[in-house]
Amino acid sequence: MLPTEASAAIESIERTHERVRTTIEGLTDDDVRAASRLPGWTRGHVLAHLAGFGAAAERQVLRALEGADPGEFYDGGRPGRDAAIEAGASAGAAEHVTRVEAAMDRMEGLLDLLDEDVLRRRTAFKDGLPVEAVVLAWWREFSIHLTDLDLGAEHTLWGPELREHLVAFLSPRVPDGTQLDLEPTDVDEPRRLGQGRVLRVRGAANDLVAWLAGREPIVPLVADNGGAVVDLPELGPWP
Repeated sequence: MLPTEASAAIESIERTHERVRTTIEGLTDDDVRAASRLPGWTRGHVLAHLAGFGAAAERQVLRALEGADPGEFYDGGRPGRDAAIEAGASAGAAEHVTRVEAAMDRMEGLLDLLDEDVLRRRTAFKDGLPVEAVVLAWWREFSIHLTDLDLGAEHTLWGPELREHLVAFLSPRVPDGTQLDLEPTDVDEPRRLGQGRVLRVRGAANDLVAWLAGREPIVPLVADNGGAVVDLPELGPWP
């Protein structure tokens, strides 16, 4: 039996892939050259990143299944990753769609082969995290970057399992000396992160998580310290 979080991720990944396919269907070259929601990146950059991450993640899962040495996650490490994104960003729409769809198809086939033993096997992801961490990273990358494309898919589609995972993953971004009390206004999912000066932040559940992920809430959040409205804190780097 797969661990609960991995099982939830795999089920959600399949739904996310369908949203990605629907979103990128019919893209034009002008579409991929347009700006994404990520500063300095076009949609082509986002799509190139998804294809490149996909290839790297698939290789790690495949090597784990084969019991082989994981090697490098990205060819050439982080510099190789960045260079590949820049080189691939200018591709035409058809090439981007083909590469991203092929990555999703291959991963879906690999996910069907995973069991508890394989999920525990070491990979090159973040210097030795297991296959399960690669699966969870795939869940995050495709779910979040789908919204970064700015093609109609919003973070309002994120379900409770993804919210729970993202909050846990992103909790290290809470500034030192701060306790964030996240109080959703639409669901009963209060969360407390960090320690120190208490800061309450209220808003829709998905807006709260999107903010933790460095994305713009659809409806502005409200933060207060002892009843006085204050600015949202500056979050730390991506974990």
